[in-house]
Amino acid sequence: MAAENARSSGTPETPGGGAGVRVDSWIWAVRLVKTRSAGAAACKGGHVKVNGTSVKPAHTLHVGDEVRVRRPGDRERLVIVRRLIRKRVGAPVAVECYEDNSPPPPPRGAIAPVGVRDRGTGRPTKRDRRELERLRGIFGQGPGPDDDSGHDGP
Repeated sequence: MAAENARSSGTPETPGGGAGVRVDSWIWAVRLVKTRSAGAAACKGGHVKVNGTSVKPAHTLHVGDEVRVRRPGDRERLVIVRRLIRKRVGAPVAVECYEDNSPPPPPRGAIAPVGVRDRGTGRPTKRDRRELERLRGIFGQGPGPDDDSGHDGP
């Protein structure tokens, strides 16, 4: 009856007796990832760390754990678990479930777009593509075309 009242009142279910919650489920419930399967994929890919250790999706979280979530194209989030929930809740309630210790995002002007082409310029030539790759640092580690690496070339 109490669980039914908790569901009808809109408050998230909190596991009782010190039980834990799966990490993939919790990061989805507090809106750090969009879907639970994305949370599981992030765990499998090593993008989720609990107390400094990479974890599997079924790892059990407890109150006080430090969770780091790194998403591609986004800043790293560092949160401390304050309350365990299993069901996804609204953003105002989700913020109460963790303490955000993430570093502030860099200012918008500090990030310069690298290799952005103007709209309507068409397909890049081979030369343009190589310049874009050089700017982005994709192949910056290997020898370049002007590198004298000792091999005979044309």
